[in-house]
Amino acid sequence: MVPPSKTNTIDFDAAKLQRLGFAGTRTPSLRPISLGQLRQQLNLQLQTSLEIEKILAVLFREVQRLIPLAALAYQQPASNLRLELGERATHSAGYHLSHEGEYLGELIFRRNLRFSDDELGQLESLLASLLFPLRNALLYRTALQSALRDPLTGTGNRIAMDQALQREVDLARRNLQPLSLLMIDIDHFKRINDSYGHSIGDEVLKAVAATLKGQLRNIDMVFRFGGEEFLILLSNTNREAAALVGERLRHGVLKLQCAVQEQVLELSVSLGCATLLPGESTDSLLRRADNALYVAKRDGRNRLTMAG
Repeated sequence: MVPPSKTNTIDFDAAKLQRLGFAGTRTPSLRPISLGQLRQQLNLQLQTSLEIEKILAVLFREVQRLIPLAALAYQQPASNLRLELGERATHSAGYHLSHEGEYLGELIFRRNLRFSDDELGQLESLLASLLFPLRNALLYRTALQSALRDPLTGTGNRIAMDQALQREVDLARRNLQPLSLLMIDIDHFKRINDSYGHSIGDEVLKAVAATLKGQLRNIDMVFRFGGEEFLILLSNTNREAAALVGERLRHGVLKLQCAVQEQVLELSVSLGCATLLPGESTDSLLRRADNALYVAKRDGRNRLTMAG
């Protein structure tokens, strides 16, 4: 940890906090406690979970038994973590967290009164109880993400796809919102592998995956369905909008410049698109998108076909 600063300019996204039910809530009044007692309790409580949100919520709640706080904010860019508990305030004390040389993120305490030197010392003492549980939680999060990611393309794998598809179908039904699915196949991929080798094929897969991800919104999800096929979930997207997205992706791949053995490798994709029907199952939605992809390939490839 480095000494805290009393100002901070980082803007945090509170959307995740709101989904967890912490936003806009006030911490209940807790009986005051001494620094030694609080450290002892934190050493126990912070090791009861591997979920970072729960660990920080416990820290935020318990620290207020000793030091009044308005908010706690945390970010760890490498893990794509941004979280804020409580309400905005004018004064802040920020800490750069590390454990045995490993960067764990940035933690900021906020309130409307300036922190005294004694309070800052107490905060730094209490943070010693956070480092080991936070490191374990970050390792656990990384392991979970790795288990749900295709190691070659960085997209979601089939396990992640199955989970996300069922979740998005349920959300679409509950919120009465549209949901569309794009099934994508790299044209003549076997020919690329046979002509140039699997290492070039792997580079093509990575380039196409990066192009797909770069053309989509943050809320859209890309998965490697298998081999040279990808699946994209388009939340709150109707049939017409999904067709526009599909055409944008198709043109994006056409613009890819992949040089192999001093010649440009021309790439294209075929796409099948299906939009969730009332009462439709996930299996049916997948099957219709896959059938539409089959028609696109049968009719000459490098085209988008909409499911009926």
